[in-house]
Amino acid sequence: MANVAIFLATGYEETEMISTVDVIRRAEQMFKGSFPVVDIVSISDKKEVTGSHGITIKADKTIQEINFDSYDCLILPGGQPGVNNLMESETLMKNLKTHGEKGKTIAAICAAPQILGKLGLADNKEITHYPGSTKYLENATLKPHMTAIEDGNIITGCSIGGALQFGLQIVDHFTSTEQRLKLHETLVFNY
Repeated sequence: MANVAIFLATGYEETEMISTVDVIRRAEQMFKGSFPVVDIVSISDKKEVTGSHGITIKADKTIQEINFDSYDCLILPGGQPGVNNLMESETLMKNLKTHGEKGKTIAAICAAPQILGKLGLADNKEITHYPGSTKYLENATLKPHMTAIEDGNIITGCSIGGALQFGLQIVDHFTSTEQRLKLHETLVFNY
């Protein structure tokens, strides 16, 4: 069972955010009680947040309304300038650092693993990321050819193309591989 929050800043990658939330909420529907809280959180004082492709989403809450301690997993979508804007939030950065130091789970996709690097949370971890998005990741083991990776309490995804697998990796982390596979089957991946 896990309560999760995904954080939005102006310029986030819309598909990465929507796909991740969708997969986790589907898991809750299939496996009642697995993800009782899945909050979309704006880092500003406004709930409406516009992504990097001009799509505006209404968040469930603002960062001022949440208690970080009530979440088991904090999720960071990629996109630019979204990732840079996330890094400018002192509240978010402080709480991410505390969350990670407590050994609680943080998941980041695309360019967002750079945030983990900046906080020292990617050090000595296997990390996947968007090609070229390696700032602050010099102390990580980079695996950009991987779609999604879990290394301890850190989960990373490569890009928009791996967003569903990133969501499934989060599901696997908090449920079981068997449940992940059941959910995977309903998504119908054809290779």
